[in-house]
Amino acid sequence: MGNDKTTDAVRRQIEAMGGDAFEVGLFKPDANGEPIMLPRTWNTDTLLRSIPWMRWQNWNGRNIYVRPNGEHSLTLVDDLPASAVAAMKHGGFSPALVVQTSPGNHQAWLKHATVLNRDLGTAVARALAEKFGGDRGAADWRHFGRLAGFSNRKFRYRNAETGLYPFVLLLESPGTVFPESERLLASVSAELDRKREERQRVVQRASVREGVAASQALKTIDHFRSDARYGGDGNRIDLAYAIYGLAHGASIAEISANIRSRDLSHKGNEKRQEDYVERTIKKALAGMERQLPGR
Repeated sequence: MGNDKTTDAVRRQIEAMGGDAFEVGLFKPDANGEPIMLPRTWNTDTLLRSIPWMRWQNWNGRNIYVRPNGEHSLTLVDDLPASAVAAMKHGGFSPALVVQTSPGNHQAWLKHATVLNRDLGTAVARALAEKFGGDRGAADWRHFGRLAGFSNRKFRYRNAETGLYPFVLLLESPGTVFPESERLLASVSAELDRKREERQRVVQRASVREGVAASQALKTIDHFRSDARYGGDGNRIDLAYAIYGLAHGASIAEISANIRSRDLSHKGNEKRQEDYVERTIKKALAGMERQLPGR
């Protein structure tokens, strides 16, 4: 590997990031039949030994990215001007490392004292991006950042005169936890808890509404037919259903049709069956009238 600038920058960056394993992504949007992304997961030693191969891939047009493998203690804030990095330091959010990705643009990796789960990691990244004007589209728990020591192969950064691309520079790499980390984590965690509780309340309210709606749904005549209190007595069932239906706003036509949904042939011919249904509904109406006040 030697002691060239690329190797030195890579070593300093991954040491500042910390951790035992890293995901490296070698990205080439115009790959022309090759894979657009070459993903690798390496430990520190393998990553360092792979620098010559990455250097060749970079010369061949691939951008070199890195992120910790799995859940981790870092937050990446992307697309920052130098003034935003200065504001971070002034406000107690000093980055563990700062990478200049192109002239005037920076990525800052902030380190926490504890590993963040995915939800908290994403929420913290969004909070920091909003606070310091970073790219919210890149604010999540596992976004790739550029690996220092290689060139930024985006075409818009190509020097028209020389054909060269700017190098990704490691400007700072103290690797330390930023002072405001604990306070920030407490604040973001509390907000996540609040949102979870609010979602639970919404779900509970919806469940209550569904339960009320279900309880308010009109009972069918089958409900009365299966009720053991009526002992299978069709006449009692029909009358009880008619009283219930009238009390709950069902129409006489609807009640009549439901009563006739059982076999009434034992009542006689069609005329006798119709008379039975009519008598049943009249009894139901009379029973309801007797219960009315002011009689």
